[in-house]
Amino acid sequence: MAFEPLETAEASDYPACVQLTVFLENRVGQLLRLTRLLDGQAIRILALTTDAAADCGTIRLLVDDPDAARQRICDAGFAVAESELLVVELPPGKRGIIAVCTALISGEVNILYAYPLLGSKKRGPCLAIHVDDLPQAVTILGSKGLNMLDQGAL
Repeated sequence: MAFEPLETAEASDYPACVQLTVFLENRVGQLLRLTRLLDGQAIRILALTTDAAADCGTIRLLVDDPDAARQRICDAGFAVAESELLVVELPPGKRGIIAVCTALISGEVNILYAYPLLGSKKRGPCLAIHVDDLPQAVTILGSKGLNMLDQGAL
């Protein structure tokens, strides 16, 4: 009996970016191996954060071509997961992160984790945030006039 892949009724109507989470053995050189693997395909790493435990490291990545990166990482034998998160361009001034956090708390949206993206010629510095309620976060941040980027804008 063949199974058809599951499909949703409609795509998300909010800007989101694809985060790849790669699970690495916690030993010397693994992060370098991963980054060289992507560099070999000219995949640009836009943001990276690490979290290490005794035997396994978790690497979260934002890249310019998540499909090619995921394929390359899987082909190399690494375990990888994909998820959606928001990328918010920080408003000018010293209090950009405070503006984002204040907006989200006003809507009772919890930030599960966050990490920075450096600015580029096209945009200012940004904050990648993984929240407990993505649609609510988009509504709240949009109502506060904060700019959210989709994958194509990275």
